[in-house]
Amino acid sequence: MLLYYITDRSQFPGTERARREQLLEKIAKAASSGVDFIQLRERDLCARDLESLAQAAVKAIQSASRATRLLINSGTDIALAVEADGVHLRSNDISPAEVREIWAEARNSCKPLIAVSCHAEADVIAAKQSGAGFVVFGPVFEKQAGPDVGATGIERLHAACQHGIPVLALGGVSVDNAAACIQAGAAGLAGIRLFQEADIAAIVKKLRAY
Repeated sequence: MLLYYITDRSQFPGTERARREQLLEKIAKAASSGVDFIQLRERDLCARDLESLAQAAVKAIQSASRATRLLINSGTDIALAVEADGVHLRSNDISPAEVREIWAEARNSCKPLIAVSCHAEADVIAAKQSGAGFVVFGPVFEKQAGPDVGATGIERLHAACQHGIPVLALGGVSVDNAAACIQAGAAGLAGIRLFQEADIAAIVKKLRAY
């Protein structure tokens, strides 16, 4: 089972400096607890501040684990600058194929790890065809606005998992409903609150039991 922690420092209390410190502590704890991937998803930061935070996140992970991989949300240039493992793309970002071209032009010897956010089965198919390493599909349980009101649901998650690319479930995923996601075919679980609002080591231990 793959576990994917998505960061959001705004959920921590205190000043910006305090939130940053708490986030880096959580990132280190996630890495030492065996989380497979961490997405740095601090979309309100300017490029300079995001790069600074990403550099600190790389150091925090390296000091805690040799296995955990860091992805930067929609920031290929920053991922390259801090030597992160890859990027997480939104549906309206550049394609995984374009990321690979940029990565190669930067003469980076390591291939990037590329994840893509998907909200429909067609998105999953497109992500695979463009060379994504895995997709994050959701929301599975939480409601969303728009014509398709309501959760994407276990049925749609199951359909998304039929295309030969690892799919991680996102959106209202908890310890209580994680098993249903895995039974539907998900290769793993992704979330913010799932990992950030509790003892991450205990959460990982419970999830690994499924």
